[in-house]
Amino acid sequence: MYAVIRTGGKQYKVTTGDVIKVEKLAGEAGASVVFSEVLAKDDVIGTPLVAGASVKATIVKQAKADKVIVFKKKRRQNYRRKKGHRQNITIVKIAEIA
Repeated sequence: MYAVIRTGGKQYKVTTGDVIKVEKLAGEAGASVVFSEVLAKDDVIGTPLVAGASVKATIVKQAKADKVIVFKKKRRQNYRRKKGHRQNITIVKIAEIA
């Protein structure tokens, strides 16, 4: 049994027991969260959402993603800018597809 959920502007194909990294969600580790935007569930595809479907998950921890380096350069102009960015993420474990 699988489901396709939408959160943080992205889509994830999940099954029970999966651990996924999503955009930051409110809540502490151990709290439960419900994803109500289910786009598909097994063989049922929503238009745009599957009616009455939801996915329950538990927050494992709040973390930061790997660092992304943003480097700008203009040749022959002595212009160089280096900036790093780490996005806040939430690691969740899928508990149930309802």
